[in-house]
Amino acid sequence: MKKKLLLTYLILCMISSSFAQTKGKGNILESLLKSRPDLFGEILKNPQKYEVQLIYTQINRDTKNRPAFTTYTYGIDKNRYFYPASTAKFPIALLALEKLNKLNIKGLDKNTPMMTGAGRAPQNAVVKDSTSPTGLPSIAHYIKKLFVVSDNDAYNRLYEFLGQSYINETLWKKGYKDLLIWHRLSAPEYDMEANRYTNPVSFINQDKIIYEQPEIYNKTKYTNKFKNTKKGKAYIKGNKLVNEPFDFNDRNRMGLATLQEMLKAVIFPGAVAPEKRFQLTSDDYRFLYECMSILPRECEYPKYEEKDYPDGFVKFALLGDTTQRMPENIRVFNKVGSAYGFLVENAYVVDFEAKTEFLLTGVIYVNADEVLNDSKYEYKEIGLPFFANLGRVLVWHEKNRPRKGTPNLSNYKVTYK
Repeated sequence: MKKKLLLTYLILCMISSSFAQTKGKGNILESLLKSRPDLFGEILKNPQKYEVQLIYTQINRDTKNRPAFTTYTYGIDKNRYFYPASTAKFPIALLALEKLNKLNIKGLDKNTPMMTGAGRAPQNAVVKDSTSPTGLPSIAHYIKKLFVVSDNDAYNRLYEFLGQSYINETLWKKGYKDLLIWHRLSAPEYDMEANRYTNPVSFINQDKIIYEQPEIYNKTKYTNKFKNTKKGKAYIKGNKLVNEPFDFNDRNRMGLATLQEMLKAVIFPGAVAPEKRFQLTSDDYRFLYECMSILPRECEYPKYEEKDYPDGFVKFALLGDTTQRMPENIRVFNKVGSAYGFLVENAYVVDFEAKTEFLLTGVIYVNADEVLNDSKYEYKEIGLPFFANLGRVLVWHEKNRPRKGTPNLSNYKVTYK
């Protein structure tokens, strides 16, 4: 097994060995992309078609291991809408843990069984979870499923625990203003009005209800002030083709810089402004690092078969285009998203052997026929290879670029249960 993992890593290095070393003080990210026209040339020639936006952040640490950040961008346009898809799940997980800490109720934590009720149609109740060790749902188990395989129902249950108003107004107060999260995922039975209502929730400890939250209704009717939310030339509705652009006006939105800033707040909480941090315990951070980096085959509850969930299933950077295993010395702490032709990656990548680290946040749009909801997107042909190759380029570049000191990355080494 170790030989197989080593071979995988060597293959990755060999693939990247011909990349030209980028020098100077220019845009390193753009230079790296242009250095491999065989990998990125077609995409770079068609910026309007693929709508690529990227943020690559180098990390350099001082003698006290304090990080300093140097950021390079490509194609960033704050006025260009992209659908965040499952990357919207990331702040929901953070807020769920923070809310538990704010409630500060004895016996209530992320492992306490959580019962979801149903206040009105189309809401439905959840009182069991056969995939958990106890057979009962909990915040912790929802968060694990949310990261390991990007489970939509897990996100929806956390959305219901938090409530629409709490989610947005809490994030806005923290300074994350370039976002609007206002609906469940893969739940077409909920219209915008139904998404303003969230289910009643109760937490049980030793057969006693220790916290009960009634159904919540957001009295504030949000409107999407983002312009240019129409995409494509047609879309499928039901079984019919509608010959007009699909309007994302009533869909979630999140800015790319906002996504990376929230990732930074979790990986480097001391390096962001105090108001942007989340109220988390040291145990919460360890738990998040585990959930964000564990591979499906390493997960015991739920159990995921490697043939169905390879290492690259939700690790677009490095392995999105392959079923090969992740090298033992590399870990990706991330949350991805894919829907409507958009692929989004938000990752912190660590190479413990080379002692390197970097942040990569990006989006690419792959929808050649310009028809949405037809399930004909070039994820496998273009999108996933793009992110996988970019991850390999950056791993190689980080390994070879000069740096003053050697970082201590032990804080991110996780024992997977």
